[in-house]
Amino acid sequence: MKMVGAMVAAARIAKNLTQKQLGELVRLDEETIASIEQGRRTLMPNVAELMDQYLCLPGLLSVAAHGMPERDRTPAWSEDYMDLEKRAVALSWYECQVLPGLLQTENHMRALFRCRVPAFVQEEIEEHTSRRLARAEILRRKRPPNLCFVLSEAALRDRIGGDAIYIEQVHHLLSCMEFPHVTLQVLPFGRTSHAGLSGSFAMMETPEHVHIGYFEGQRGSQLITNPEDVSILTQRYAMLRTQALNPEETEAFLGRLAGEL
Repeated sequence: MKMVGAMVAAARIAKNLTQKQLGELVRLDEETIASIEQGRRTLMPNVAELMDQYLCLPGLLSVAAHGMPERDRTPAWSEDYMDLEKRAVALSWYECQVLPGLLQTENHMRALFRCRVPAFVQEEIEEHTSRRLARAEILRRKRPPNLCFVLSEAALRDRIGGDAIYIEQVHHLLSCMEFPHVTLQVLPFGRTSHAGLSGSFAMMETPEHVHIGYFEGQRGSQLITNPEDVSILTQRYAMLRTQALNPEETEAFLGRLAGEL
């Protein structure tokens, strides 16, 4: 994908076209052209044919696109977040339904992907699991970001994959809490006040100390860059941390979960 992307970029530059101008010719937005050139997006055959036409290439991109994956490995709407996650110096999450991908065990990942409707084939499950495992290496980097998680108790109660996978996952959360750069807090059931009723979200700080928010829905996501909106998420996250169990209480809570089976 990177090689094909480099070919697209070289041909575009030779024609003195910007990414935006090429996108207008092949009916794609500027960000998608950039993703293709960086090797993050699959060059689909129909797009390759148009590029061959407008870049005056003798079918080279069409031939190259023929052997590429039929589907993008990463949904287009999550690409920007993945890039920011890799670069971030600090990451904070509030999750109300599922465990954050960075905290999942390999078996829990597979179990989650098996729940997908419509169903993934086994090859897709393995591909997505491999990519999520690679993301999780951020916890073990030589210079990892500061990671802070607030998890609703609801995200911990479903035993996705069965009891054995569940127990393994709970023990993994306890082991993650041993990292000095990881803070984990549980927001228990029965609260009389709750700052996260609008749903899950994440916040990131870039190496340039720019603060960005992020949230996902069923089939899409949104990056939050407006300072006023980022401020709202910051205030909500701060309140959630005061409403959640502290790390020591969370460790005891997880220990009780592990002991229930």
